Amino acid sequence: MKLWNSTDSVDKLIERFTIGKDNILDLELAKFDVIGSKAHAKMLHSIELLSADELGGIISELDKIKTEFESGHFAINDGVEDVHSQIEFMLTERLGDVGKKIHTGRSRNDQVLLDLKLYYREKLLEIDQQLMELIEKFVAKSGEHKEDLMPGYTHMQIGMISSFGMWFGSFAEALIDDLRILRSTAKVIDQNPLGSAAGYGNSFPLDREMTTKLLGFNDLCYNSMYAQFTRGKSELLLANTLTGICYTLNKFASDICLYCNQDVNLVKLPTALTTGSSIMPHKKNPDVFELIRAKTSQLMSLPNQVMLICNNLISGYHRDFQQLKELVFPALATMSDCILILTHCITEIEINKSAIEGDAYNSLYSVEEVNELVQNGMPFREAYLTVKEQIESGNFHPKKSISHTHLGSIGNLSLDKILNKLNN
Repeated sequence: MKLWNSTDSVDKLIERFTIGKDNILDLELAKFDVIGSKAHAKMLHSIELLSADELGGIISELDKIKTEFESGHFAINDGVEDVHSQIEFMLTERLGDVGKKIHTGRSRNDQVLLDLKLYYREKLLEIDQQLMELIEKFVAKSGEHKEDLMPGYTHMQIGMISSFGMWFGSFAEALIDDLRILRSTAKVIDQNPLGSAAGYGNSFPLDREMTTKLLGFNDLCYNSMYAQFTRGKSELLLANTLTGICYTLNKFASDICLYCNQDVNLVKLPTALTTGSSIMPHKKNPDVFELIRAKTSQLMSLPNQVMLICNNLISGYHRDFQQLKELVFPALATMSDCILILTHCITEIEINKSAIEGDAYNSLYSVEEVNELVQNGMPFREAYLTVKEQIESGNFHPKKSISHTHLGSIGNLSLDKILNKLNN
């Protein structure tokens, strides 16, 4: 059954190819199609295109359909093109001609757009809440370890003294910026397209303000053509948003994989978070973080994939957009999984509080030694060369003390100011 064709004249091979994975992916949209259809029906009643009895019947059946997919008994039948067709078919089967009225003033184009926006809005809210929990975990670890010193690296070489608190705190602040971008994306997506039909409006006096309020949208897409233009644009915004989060998580996962190496020995992972080897009994492998690293790397290709599908398409709807669901739906699920597993793991990460003890980390104190010579009156360039010569000759024996100013700069993490970013 197809909303655009009442016959079975389409070649079966063509039908199977054009439906693609919609009969699977669209199950994610069933809830939102019911929500959108209920709002649309109420609006049609308000402009006298549905009677009170007709509205009551439609709402009652839509609620039954909602119960069916909540209980796992909803399916898209063979030969039915998508979830939108399936729900309209069920309404028509149960209500007769009344069920056919639900499509009045609505195109499948704005119906699909609406479902997607409602779906994206819910998924972004879920990821928002997950990120807040992860940020809180990073902030807690940052405060806990603000005075525990660790080496800082540049060019993968030992650089300057840092703290584990600063390291954890850097990811808290990065995720807050990622969250600000996510909320901006959510605000752009949170615009009602219902009533734009196929992108060119229609002759019915639809009350788009009413459906905007019923569906809880922040605003509506006023220009009908722009409403269709958001197909692809929304997915590109989502893809770029996920990429920013992935960049942050990927860096943390990469750090963990390096830092838990026995030669580096900055952090330790408990056995519960690691895997072993089939022949090497000593191995405790950071597979979880390696997979986070791999999955986030994969997700960072998403903007390019979306752009390659949408680029060079003229205004209006194109079937190309169908492929976006195959990219974006799994990406949102993967993103959520990565945040969830990292939130689960982070509290269990143990740090090596004696990480910088030993001669191997002597060079960490070179800057402190230079600064002490400068404070005693020696010009900076001369102090720099003096310490450099000591290091190169093997005569560098630092006091291994940290100045009050430097210790304050790595210990004063301004966590309250970091969190206040979300309110600005």
